[in-house]
Amino acid sequence: MSTVLADPALPDPVVLAIPAFIALAALEVLLARWRGMDAYELKDTAASLLMGLVNLVQGLLFAGLVWAALQACYAVRLFDLPFNAWTWLALLFAEDLAYYWFHRLSHEHRIWWAAHVNHHSSQHYNLSTALRQTWTGNLALTWIVWLPLALLGFPPALIVFQKGVSLVYQFWIHTEQLRRLPRWVEWLFNTPSHHRVHHATNPAYLDRNYAGIFIIWDRLFGTFAAERDDEPCRYGIVKNLGSFNPLVIACHEWIEIGRDLARARNWRERFGYLFGPPGWAPDGRGRTAADIRVEAAAKPVSDHTAFK
Repeated sequence: MSTVLADPALPDPVVLAIPAFIALAALEVLLARWRGMDAYELKDTAASLLMGLVNLVQGLLFAGLVWAALQACYAVRLFDLPFNAWTWLALLFAEDLAYYWFHRLSHEHRIWWAAHVNHHSSQHYNLSTALRQTWTGNLALTWIVWLPLALLGFPPALIVFQKGVSLVYQFWIHTEQLRRLPRWVEWLFNTPSHHRVHHATNPAYLDRNYAGIFIIWDRLFGTFAAERDDEPCRYGIVKNLGSFNPLVIACHEWIEIGRDLARARNWRERFGYLFGPPGWAPDGRGRTAADIRVEAAAKPVSDHTAFK
């Protein structure tokens, strides 16, 4: 393999992968029907597709701002990393680590959860779910997690390219049609099995498996959970929406935050409603993911279906 990437103007991996996305989704539909599975629901799939389309448009609107921020950080970079294949290999892991922390913070802090929750709102798990992307992530400044990569000296064009590679990789893991892959693959990479756990609302699975490409970060930081044959995944969010309206899907948590802030009595409560974990309440009676796991641990296994 050449050690030089010839052109800094790299292609958009997502655009290149669109034909593969379509082909894989068609294959998934055929496999599901052959196996007698009800994998898709028309209204749910339509909502996911529209969420993905608007995400693409808002991404283009914010692209200049994000690019300018990356360039500003790169201008004061700590190291001069060459634009070559070895730098890309290092970035493959560095960007994936950045994604892990973006994803984890998006579950642990409500202001970013409000931008991310729509991706978890479907009660189905199929390739169209991968397209159910945020409309408000850029407004919530979730992209700042990637700025340290430019400060370290990774070229901005390479960072943007690798973010696209990660997004393409994560498309195929949104399926129930692949069960388990070889053990070494399951140990190293994020797989459909690991990501099903991430999308599940079962108490044992909540806030687990934040990986993008490599599951090693979850193993390293203690957030890994294996899919269990005796506990099938239940998809959605703790309080399911019951709506296929994309505006409701995209904005419902922001509306709830607004209501909580309006009744907050002091700055401590306002801070908690914004930056505390989802489900936080000032009187301690909220139901965060940690609270739900504690409740489930105190109940017999047969009662765990109550936590839907």
